[in-house]
Amino acid sequence: MSTPFFQPDSNIVKPYALMDLDDTLFQTQRKIDKWDLPTADVEDLVYATVNKENEPLSLMTQRQANLFNWLLISTELIAVTARDRDEIKRVKLPLDSWQVLTHGATIIQPNGDRLNSWLQHIYRELKPLQDKLKQLSQLFDKHSKSDDSQLVFKAHTDSFNNGSVNEDLTIYLAIKHAQKNHQALVELAKQLPHLVRDFDDDFYVHVNANNLAILPHAIHKRHAVQFLLDNHLDNERPSFGFGDSLADLPFLQLLDWYGMPNHGQLHNQLDAK
Repeated sequence: MSTPFFQPDSNIVKPYALMDLDDTLFQTQRKIDKWDLPTADVEDLVYATVNKENEPLSLMTQRQANLFNWLLISTELIAVTARDRDEIKRVKLPLDSWQVLTHGATIIQPNGDRLNSWLQHIYRELKPLQDKLKQLSQLFDKHSKSDDSQLVFKAHTDSFNNGSVNEDLTIYLAIKHAQKNHQALVELAKQLPHLVRDFDDDFYVHVNANNLAILPHAIHKRHAVQFLLDNHLDNERPSFGFGDSLADLPFLQLLDWYGMPNHGQLHNQLDAK
C-alpha cells in the first residue's frame, strides 16, 4: 500500500467564512485616518454602508474590497455582527447566507427568515430578565436626558412571534459618549455591578471604542455560532473567520482558523503584551 500524499482536486469544497463586519471589513473615514490604512486614497475607497438618512457612511479600502470580493467567490460568507435586523439593512453588501445578528440574539437563514428554534430559545432566556433590563433602561434614559449628561443611551428591542407568543422584548442596552470619551465608558462599566442587584449573575459588559453594551449572558456571538456549527453547517467543510474586538474572540475560537485585522481592540490587546 502506497503512502497517500496530497493531490490537487478541482472539486473545491468552499469553506465557511464567519466574519465580523464593522471595523473588520469596513469602517468610517475617521477610523481610516486614525489607523492610517493603506490603499485608502479617495479614488480607491468604496462605500459599504449608509446611515439612517440613507447617506453613504462606512468605507472599504481597496485591499478590503479585494478581500471581500475573494471571500464572496471562494467561501460561503456568514456575517457575525452586533448589528440588529434594522441596522444590517444599512449594509449594502451582498450577504446571502446565514447571518448572526444583534450580538448573537438573532440568526437569519439564507432565505431571509429568522431561525425559529433559536428565536424560541432566546425568548425563554430573555423573558425573565425584562424587569431588570427595564430598570436599567429607566435609569440610563433618565440620566442621559439630564443637562450635564454626555451619555447617549439606546435600548435594543426586537419582536418575538412564534405561535402563542407575540411580544417585544429588550435584548440589550447600548451607551455611547457624546464626546467619544472611551475612558468614561470604562469607568461606567466598573460601576454597573453596583446599580442592579445580582448584576453579574445576569449580565456582562462589553466596551469597545465609543460603545458600551450591557448584555444578558445568553446573548453572545459564540452561543449562536456554536448552535449553527452543531445543527446547520456541514462539519466536513472547513471554517475560518476574522473579528476586531475582544467580544469576537470567543466565537472565532470555535473555528478551524481565525485572525484579526492589524488594527482595532483585539490587535491592540495582543500588541500590548
